Amino acid sequence: MEKTEKNNWQKKLHEVIYEADTPAGKLFDVVLLILILVSVAFVLLESVKGLDYGLYTFLYYAEWVITFLFTIEYILRIISIKNPKKYIFSFFGIIDFVSTIPLYISLIFAGSGALMTVRALRLLRVFRILKVTRFIGEGNKLMAALRNSRPKILVFLFAVLIMSLIAGTAMYMIEGEDSGFTNIPVSIYWCIVTLTTVGFGDIHPVTPAGQFLASIIMILGYGIIAVPTGIVGAEYAKSTARKPITNTQNCINCNESNHVNGAEFCHNCGNKLNEK
Repeated sequence: MEKTEKNNWQKKLHEVIYEADTPAGKLFDVVLLILILVSVAFVLLESVKGLDYGLYTFLYYAEWVITFLFTIEYILRIISIKNPKKYIFSFFGIIDFVSTIPLYISLIFAGSGALMTVRALRLLRVFRILKVTRFIGEGNKLMAALRNSRPKILVFLFAVLIMSLIAGTAMYMIEGEDSGFTNIPVSIYWCIVTLTTVGFGDIHPVTPAGQFLASIIMILGYGIIAVPTGIVGAEYAKSTARKPITNTQNCINCNESNHVNGAEFCHNCGNKLNEK
């Protein structure tokens, strides 16, 4: 009987903390988001010099209160799932831990309080609060497209590196040290800056041959920018036919969140998901 009551209590806590399908769950996420925004704002204000001393004192104690609330939230997230390691070593679990400990560390190591700005990463939870499943699905498609494009992009970057090496060496031979191309690495740096159309202007060719080569590199730069975009775009188009997924259904057993809409069981461990 006690075990059943514990499971029910754990299930209800899990619904509130990990899902936004109930009023209590949505309220929890909204309050959490507000605390994150307020905490980040306090950290930014605390870095401003010349403010009233009383304001610094208020910010200090307010940050301790918020940190205490975040600590409770982190502990509740651990005890609300059956396998805590799945949360502790997950992406958001690590972010939650890293965003909670800086103020405690500042008691030992001075100056580490600035690390609290990593709490801004927790704003990624805004997608769960708004429950915009369609946008979450599009974000997952983009991530899948980037992963599938990785081999092609790496080969492309390797080709660009070879091109920069050859063009940089040629520019060093054409211009020489008198024009600011003091060595081949500096010339390669200039070539990369030119290929990416950044153009700092700290080094530039002065001879007709060097300017001609620079013109060719500039033209190639426009094509180089377009190639990765085309690769990712093609992979993204392939993923549009896949079923959308939602992150609002978290498994209480393994904390897996990428479930197909309407799924009744976790695709990772087979545990039954919470009923909607």
